[in-house]
Amino acid sequence: MELATAVGLVGAVAYLAGYALIQMRVLSIDDGRYAALNVLGGVALIYSLIWNFNLGSLLTQVAWLIFTVVGYLHSRHQRRKSAKPATIQAPANDETLPPTEVAA
Repeated sequence: MELATAVGLVGAVAYLAGYALIQMRVLSIDDGRYAALNVLGGVALIYSLIWNFNLGSLLTQVAWLIFTVVGYLHSRHQRRKSAKPATIQAPANDETLPPTEVAA
């Protein structure tokens, strides 16, 4: 088996593994491991297509790779945005609250 074919098979397995893990609810769509499997699959299949060229497949793989990277970065940005700690605002006036009484 040629190296390009073997690498292409690794890419196909990575794509299918990622899809299967999403369908079985092992991974979520926002999981970095899912993105990693998609990137591995895309890069491996693009490498394979360099040696066994097919324009339609190459365009599909490049688009899939771009969508994966953009989607992952967007998801990461959303998680960081929602994880920012809430700011505590001071009371609108400068009055101090009266001390609480402690029962003896």
